[in-house]
Amino acid sequence: MTTDVFEIEGSTLVWRGDGETIVVEPWGENSVRVRAAVMADVLDTDFALLPQPASEATIVVDGDVARLTNGNLSVELSARAFHSEILGYQVHRCALSFYNSHGTLLFKELDAGGSLNLKARDLRPHLGGDFRITAAFEADPAEKLYGMGQYQQHILDIKGSTFELAHRNSQASVPFVMSSAGYGFLWHNPAIGRATFSTNRTEWFAESSRQLDYWVTAGDTPAAIAAAYADATGHAPMMPEHGLGFWQCKLRYWNQEQLLEVAREHKRRGLPLDVIVADFFHWPQMGDFRFDEEFWPDPRAMTDELADLGVELMVSVWPQVSTASENFAAMKKNNLLVKSERGIDVQMQFEGPSAFLDPTNPATRTFLWKLCRQNYFDLGIKTFWLDEAEPEYGVYDFDNFRYHLGTNVQVGNIYPQAFARAFYEGLRAAGQEEIVNLVRCAWAGSQRYGALVWSGDIHSTFEDYRRQITAGIHMGVAGIPWFTTDIGGFHDGDLTDPGFRELLIRWFQFGTFCPVMRLHGDRKPSEPVRAADGSPRLASGGGNELWSFGEDVYEILAAYVHLREAMRPYTRELMAQAHTAGQPVMRGMFHEFPTAPECWDLADQYMYGPDLLVAPVVVAGATSREVFLPAGATWTSLHTGAVLDGGQRVVVDAPLAVIPVFARDGSHPDLVGRV
Repeated sequence: MTTDVFEIEGSTLVWRGDGETIVVEPWGENSVRVRAAVMADVLDTDFALLPQPASEATIVVDGDVARLTNGNLSVELSARAFHSEILGYQVHRCALSFYNSHGTLLFKELDAGGSLNLKARDLRPHLGGDFRITAAFEADPAEKLYGMGQYQQHILDIKGSTFELAHRNSQASVPFVMSSAGYGFLWHNPAIGRATFSTNRTEWFAESSRQLDYWVTAGDTPAAIAAAYADATGHAPMMPEHGLGFWQCKLRYWNQEQLLEVAREHKRRGLPLDVIVADFFHWPQMGDFRFDEEFWPDPRAMTDELADLGVELMVSVWPQVSTASENFAAMKKNNLLVKSERGIDVQMQFEGPSAFLDPTNPATRTFLWKLCRQNYFDLGIKTFWLDEAEPEYGVYDFDNFRYHLGTNVQVGNIYPQAFARAFYEGLRAAGQEEIVNLVRCAWAGSQRYGALVWSGDIHSTFEDYRRQITAGIHMGVAGIPWFTTDIGGFHDGDLTDPGFRELLIRWFQFGTFCPVMRLHGDRKPSEPVRAADGSPRLASGGGNELWSFGEDVYEILAAYVHLREAMRPYTRELMAQAHTAGQPVMRGMFHEFPTAPECWDLADQYMYGPDLLVAPVVVAGATSREVFLPAGATWTSLHTGAVLDGGQRVVVDAPLAVIPVFARDGSHPDLVGRV
């Protein structure tokens, strides 16, 4: 059907004018996808969004105004044609506004501003047929915003913030934002760019792209928005059983016997252990994707013994390929590596020059998995640590790299999703159903590839520790329900420093109530490593086992490992909610209590699922802290057993061995007294 102004193609609404084509179509329940292109048809890109079933959306056209309604969300297209005396011809414009089912305006495109002649959709020509794209919207100064993935800052409400749309070590840019006004917005574009949430306007910018592309959903609660977003971009798999308990790791177990002895010691002490990790440089050369036989003489025997102990082995896989690797020549010849636009194809210097593999190329994913299946999976290893997944270029010159899928400025943010995809699809093809891989970055849709994201190489400080709370909340909002950190921080943790031991205890308590509990770090002082011929190898960090920090610390850490084990049934329930309903495991207070204004501003407490309120101690030397208990529930202290009414702020004791945790409405009585 075609009117004088609009085209209707089934449930899709199209407007054309002045060289621009706008396509608005339903994309899942209560949701729409908006695309715009200049002098071209829109592209069916599938970077993150999955195909959706046919919708019952309705379209009503009244002259120059058309409204598409899909469940709780309506999009109004207001077209305008006028004769420009200056230009001497008729000009066509179209503005978009978004409403919920109550008729309330959620947001709208930036007004042209009269003589200012502003553009809400600004697609500026760029070399190679691409555009520099800006989408501008009028901002609601009263709304609060959450999500965007993981940025190293402690801000909860990101209104007023600017974000680089690019990945770095400890920065995972996932361009989905949820508003307290009742909508979610996905910038469906993996280009390098920027997002600005100011008080006068909201702007999304892509450095180089073919079209404008975003997705919007409306929901009355954060839970409804999370569910719709998961339906649109994919649900996390069900977490395997070994993802529910304690993971032990350090930089780095450098030989087979050392790693096995740590697992044996856990069992001797009666300490639960689900996963132990063989970190980087267990290989001969970066990019060999196999064990170094000098230090790991019998990996099959190692995995067999670990299996007898009830422990899974996870191995590190880096995307760098050293020029000295046995695989470099073949990967270079077959265009399986990232290409530098300027200079030589060396993108990082770490233990020698290396280039990054290109997981956006299906042939690379096949080549990589073939090696990893032969050298790891067939030896009993089915969990992988995909490090450096941003990737971490030696210099972040984003315009200097080219992938199979396009230039880095066009598609670079999809790299971690593609890296996770290689292993997820390989494991599925090998018969694995429940898959988890630890990945140091993510983009929209990474969750459907079994990506457990950790917050990167952060420092061992209370400030860094505090930032991980907001990072975990924002990652959950951004659709990544599996989140963890290096407990204790990665850099600069000194085994001999009492201040670090305090930090480690507090961080360990927080880690107990993270989606995955994982101890890792590069502890000082380090330990030298040499080969049999006396040549040096990359050093190993100091001890990072529960018993490495003194007996007093050990007693506290051991108690929390046992607590985590006692929480296994509940954590399993939360993982099922993430899998089936798209709900985060680590939830901002607003997720469970959206009608409580205070809960939209609480940056240092959160909900572990629907039942447990967690209030980590984030100040050095503190032995108490204030906690807000939302109304509409009673709250039982897991430390004292005291039952408190909601709707109040309380100051609670928090000696070094205690993290304040409260159970909602009498839930989990078996955990009372365990904290």
